[in-house]
Amino acid sequence: MADLPTHTIVFEILTRLPAKDVGRSKSVCKQWYALLSTQDFVKIHCSRSVVSSNQRVLLIDDLRCSVRPIISNNNDYGPSSTVTFPFHHQNNDVSILSHLNGLLCVCLNHTYELLLWNPTTTAFKRLSTPDSHGFYINNLDAIGLYVDADDDYKVLHIKRRSGVLGVYVYSREVDSWRNIPFITRQEYLSPHFNWSAGTFCGGTLYFTVCECWIGGTNVVICFDVNSEQFKEISFPPVPSNGMVQGVLVNVKNVLHMFASTGMFEMTIDLWTLQGDYWIKVLSCPPIPPISLSLWCDITHYVTNGNWFVMTKLGKLFTIEMDMKPFECFYPVSWFRGFKGAVFVQTIVSPSI
Repeated sequence: MADLPTHTIVFEILTRLPAKDVGRSKSVCKQWYALLSTQDFVKIHCSRSVVSSNQRVLLIDDLRCSVRPIISNNNDYGPSSTVTFPFHHQNNDVSILSHLNGLLCVCLNHTYELLLWNPTTTAFKRLSTPDSHGFYINNLDAIGLYVDADDDYKVLHIKRRSGVLGVYVYSREVDSWRNIPFITRQEYLSPHFNWSAGTFCGGTLYFTVCECWIGGTNVVICFDVNSEQFKEISFPPVPSNGMVQGVLVNVKNVLHMFASTGMFEMTIDLWTLQGDYWIKVLSCPPIPPISLSLWCDITHYVTNGNWFVMTKLGKLFTIEMDMKPFECFYPVSWFRGFKGAVFVQTIVSPSI
């Protein structure tokens, strides 16, 4: 250790600081400001920050936004801190569409604008342009946030407009949008199909595409972020005699899906993707009949050995698990009545 250069030791120490402490450290001196602003530092700091103990839950209601730590020992939240939106918004106006490495891709519902936002550093970037890129329409569009092999953060925007599909990629590095080709089945362009937000896992963005009708078609669309090629894979082999809902989640760089099926009674299975095929991990017992409004708001999270099936009105079902790899993950958008997202606190910037 004594032989290591001083700047190397300082670098190693600073990459282990919490994100907010890194921000404060930038004011120490010009040398530290320059060091902490390099892309190499940001990348290494981010890799050391993406751990379950650094997860936070962002909660949005009509009047305010707050951030709370997650206490996995008792499946609860810690004390909240209020977050002030750094951009103009209206009540209940901010929708979180995707998140990755501390960045959130959000939509302002009154203007349809897309933004990248780091709630830890408060930095944000508007993605809308005068030529109509970067505007999101709920129930028609799909968004995926990812980082490619060159460490460029990008947004994939799938737009459906009057039966025409447009696919666009925003690059943080060059600060612009471009169109990429995507040929798919014509029926997927119909509003009868619901596209999920993209889930980034192992260099691929995954979207569920589910038909709204009972017994309809359900597939997974895969986007290789480096080759920018699309392909379609099958849904897990779930019964097709009821409603189907698939929720994707990345667990330690392995893709999993909660597949909910049923009509009056509902079953929920947890599947993992191996190659292009789904392997069932576990099932929960059938859930008694619930109202359709709650059925459509089913979300899930696993923490501290318990699997919780949630709706926006609260906990619906719990099943105990003895699976340590699933220590803590939250593929949810509703938290006890709040809109929100789970993210990790990093210094990743929404712009270069």
